[in-house]
Amino acid sequence: MKILITSIITISFLFIHSTQGYAQPKECPVLSELMQTSIKDRKEVIEALNTLIPKTYGTGLDEYPGMYTEWNVVTAKPFPKTVGNKDEEDYFGMAKNFCGKEIAEKSWLVRLHFPKAPGADLAQGQIFIAKNKEKGWFVWFRYH
Repeated sequence: MKILITSIITISFLFIHSTQGYAQPKECPVLSELMQTSIKDRKEVIEALNTLIPKTYGTGLDEYPGMYTEWNVVTAKPFPKTVGNKDEEDYFGMAKNFCGKEIAEKSWLVRLHFPKAPGADLAQGQIFIAKNKEKGWFVWFRYH
């Protein structure tokens, strides 16, 4: 019985952690097309979220329609500004791992809270955004 319980726990642990490894951007931004931005662009980022969030999340899920229609910005900052904040710096590491240091350094972390969403998992969102020289702000990765 002890072996069965240990096996179930081990398999569950491996399954949960292996599925998390599949989160990857569909494609990385093209470095030469990205603008250099700074924390001074935060107001512009916040305004762009009014378009980016509905495009990225839609309005909700079938069982929870409208849950993504309201959001609060928890964090909106260039990835280099996340250094020193363990919760945020980990996302910078992800961005560098996915698409390289240069792209990560020209990108932003946006952490969101969706107050209409049930439960902690659905209520949080993290997106990686950058600014294209011609097309403006865009989401290149959605983690949650």
